[in-house]
Amino acid sequence: MNKSSATWRSNMLCARRIWGQVSATAIDALKQLTKHLAVSVAAGDLQFFENHWYVTHSGLLRIAQRRKCRGIETAIQDHLSDPQNNKWVIKAIVFKSRYSKGFAGYGDADPSNVSSLVRGAELRIAETRAVNRALRKAYGIGLCSVEELGAFSSSPRSASIPSPSNESHPSNGSGNGQPRLRDQLCLLIRQYNFDPNLVKAYAADFCGTEALSDASRELVESFIAHLSAAAKENRAALVCKLNSYAQPVEAQP
Repeated sequence: MNKSSATWRSNMLCARRIWGQVSATAIDALKQLTKHLAVSVAAGDLQFFENHWYVTHSGLLRIAQRRKCRGIETAIQDHLSDPQNNKWVIKAIVFKSRYSKGFAGYGDADPSNVSSLVRGAELRIAETRAVNRALRKAYGIGLCSVEELGAFSSSPRSASIPSPSNESHPSNGSGNGQPRLRDQLCLLIRQYNFDPNLVKAYAADFCGTEALSDASRELVESFIAHLSAAAKENRAALVCKLNSYAQPVEAQP
């Protein structure tokens, strides 16, 4: 079995383990993505949501590295940005080789199009979106990046979000099109291939409750923000932390 076939088989098995029964159409698409982009599901290069594949920021960077990307430049577009209102527009240019003229992509972010969990980080999000778009253009990648998914940003009507005290349960949605906290947590678990039971145990401990369902919405929001930041900073260390919540196996008599 050659390397390409081995990678494809690994991707198929990993995808079914993470997302369950994946449609034949999606499996065929995964086969083509594996063949042309050499992506790895286990490494987190792809995400599967609503029967569609999405490429991740880390996956795009690995593709660029494999294809000897010369460099990436980013710059704030001052005439389009409004720092006082946390509105940023970033231009990114990807240089595929030393003599490349560059492939440009723009990314924007403001409080109306980012999740409430990452408010205050609009500049970083705008840069990530710009880099992703420039990389997809440079390497002819037709997939949308997961960072541009609607599930990771709130509705433009976010100013009308009711206060958490109006919600009966921390997993409920806000009623304005924003994804439920439970869905946000599930997306993180899928994105980083975490064990759901270990995440729930860690969440309950983090929130100081017997079960995650007993925690307030504010505590659940804090945990999701913490989990997302920890996963991006050092996934391996976070996995070790999660493993500490595994129940010991009782010896058989």
